Amino acid sequence: MLFVLNLFIGAVDIPASVVLDILIGDGGSEIERFIILKSRLPMAVTAVLAGSSLAVTGLMLQTAFRNPLAGPSVLGVNSGASLGVAVVMLLMGGSVGFGLTSLQGYVAVVAGAFAGSIAIMGVLIGLSSLLRNTLMLLITGIMIGYLASSVIMMLNFLSTAEGVQSYVMWGMSSFADVTTARMPLFASLSVAGLLMSLLLVKPLDIMMLGDGYARNMGLNVTRLRNILLLATGLLTATVTAFCGPVAFIGLSVPHIARLIFRTDLHRSLLPATMITGACVALLCNLLCVLPAETALPLNAVTPLVGAPVVIWVLLSRRDR
Repeated sequence: MLFVLNLFIGAVDIPASVVLDILIGDGGSEIERFIILKSRLPMAVTAVLAGSSLAVTGLMLQTAFRNPLAGPSVLGVNSGASLGVAVVMLLMGGSVGFGLTSLQGYVAVVAGAFAGSIAIMGVLIGLSSLLRNTLMLLITGIMIGYLASSVIMMLNFLSTAEGVQSYVMWGMSSFADVTTARMPLFASLSVAGLLMSLLLVKPLDIMMLGDGYARNMGLNVTRLRNILLLATGLLTATVTAFCGPVAFIGLSVPHIARLIFRTDLHRSLLPATMITGACVALLCNLLCVLPAETALPLNAVTPLVGAPVVIWVLLSRRDR
């Protein structure tokens, strides 16, 4: 229902009968067909994939670290992507050169986000073999995020006004940046990460019982943690590169799914979290386009949905 509403409702008022005619394949003006097929439909598909990816990432991190406030940004992968984009936009003027090859505009931004995310992910995978304690790895990820934020602040201070404005606009996030031409790459990377996460259902259930129990069951905890970092890094890097640093969905949606489905078993909870994440992302995207003749930034809406859930989690655990 939310997916359909995203096709029928937008900043431009198009009658429902015209939208139906366009979806069937006949009717509507050229501009109306462009809005429905080239803007609203890709945006809705992007919201489904991005919401599912971030929500699953949050669930896996909360399970792995046994911390209800763990999320995609907690390990610094989001910060790494933001740093990569900041380097491209603020330091290199929006273009990246590799010998005779030069990337410019949106392609350079995506490349920078991926490079930053993969670099941070590589550091974390390397450190995971040295830091046996998951809490220490969690704290290390948070510190890496602070370091990246510090570098971004310095780049902002030294950059031009145009560069700072471009970076700020990217940081507000949007599902509208994934066009039909960019959709195949975005969808293939997102689906690959989601399939990888589905393969981790049984190990995640075992990890809930603690590292000691997992080792007694014959599970290689370090290798599993590296695979989990790879899956979460891929999903977070993909969404951040194409949509920007989307806030709160990964942190809050797993708790919403637990409230609705009343289970901690990942064979049920992980698919439920995917569906809930898609629904929340579609809802936030719908709220963004409700104001007439304009669209709100995505990160102006996601805290309205996510922050109350996080506050509820903190209040429910105040005596623990």
